[in-house]
Amino acid sequence: MNSKGIKVAIFGGSGYGGSELLRILLFHPNVDLELVTANEHAGKHVGAVHRNLNGLTDLNFAAMPTDISELKEIDVAFFALPHGQAIDLIPKLVDGVKAIDLSGDFRIADPDVFKRYYNLDHAGDIQSDFVYGLTETNREAIKNAQFIANPGCFATATLLALAPIVKSGMLDGKVIVDAKTGSSGSGAKPATNTHHPQRMNSFYAYKPFVHQHRPEIEQHLRSVGTFENDLVFMTHSLPVSRGIFATCYMQTTVNLTNEDALNLYKHFYSESFFVRFADGSPDINWVKNTNFCDIAVHADGKNVVVFSAIDNLVKGAAGQAVQNMNLMFGLDEKTGLVFPGSNP
Repeated sequence: MNSKGIKVAIFGGSGYGGSELLRILLFHPNVDLELVTANEHAGKHVGAVHRNLNGLTDLNFAAMPTDISELKEIDVAFFALPHGQAIDLIPKLVDGVKAIDLSGDFRIADPDVFKRYYNLDHAGDIQSDFVYGLTETNREAIKNAQFIANPGCFATATLLALAPIVKSGMLDGKVIVDAKTGSSGSGAKPATNTHHPQRMNSFYAYKPFVHQHRPEIEQHLRSVGTFENDLVFMTHSLPVSRGIFATCYMQTTVNLTNEDALNLYKHFYSESFFVRFADGSPDINWVKNTNFCDIAVHADGKNVVVFSAIDNLVKGAAGQAVQNMNLMFGLDEKTGLVFPGSNP
């Protein structure tokens, strides 16, 4: 088989994030998948573990290499591992190999903040080598990056909703974010709160004031513009499997009409194919299984409400990671990612 170009390894291919990376990268026109690891499934056919990929690939899962510094033929490695593992692995990569981490290991610059929210030791000096991978706000830095810290799913939905207002300099006072997610955000391994009978007829909030995506959001907004505002960030569990819906309440220093606010957002995202605008409200069904973020903006004088909807596993994880890879290798960022959702 002729090489298509970029030689890719996926570390951690058995979870939902790894599964989505496989679903996207197997059909990417510029990618050769060289290695996919999953220790508990080592030797098994990928299609036997991820049944949606049955018949679509000849790949088998491999065990994690004893020494990843021996992987000399890889151009880029995706890390879809639990928090705390990429910190140890990425520094061991061969010089020149690019890395995109889907965990939270490299998102937070402040060691004390990282320790507080993740209960892990900070990455140290290597942290400064990582670029935050919110594609729509950080394109130029991503193009030249060696290492990418892929944003969290809640952070992606929230930042895309807030960035234009922060950049405009018109934000005034407290910002309140009410965000809701499907059960796949908790990972593939069953747990009490993600078990189907518990989740499907239930609705509840979790991690008030201590969600790990809150400092990530605050940190990146400070790089987008002036952000010294209080952020009240509250997360909830939806009785669905996929999708994030964020409602962001804020005030501005000047009066805005709906048209004013919408024009502000459309101008900010004029070069962003994967940001779409919805009338009234987005719907997570419209973005499910896609790399799109659907946004709706409403203004009433100085009061502004922005709704944002994404698929937590695609735009909130694997899709955005591939979008960043495309930029890192000089490709159109849409490559391999233009696929619609389903209806219904």
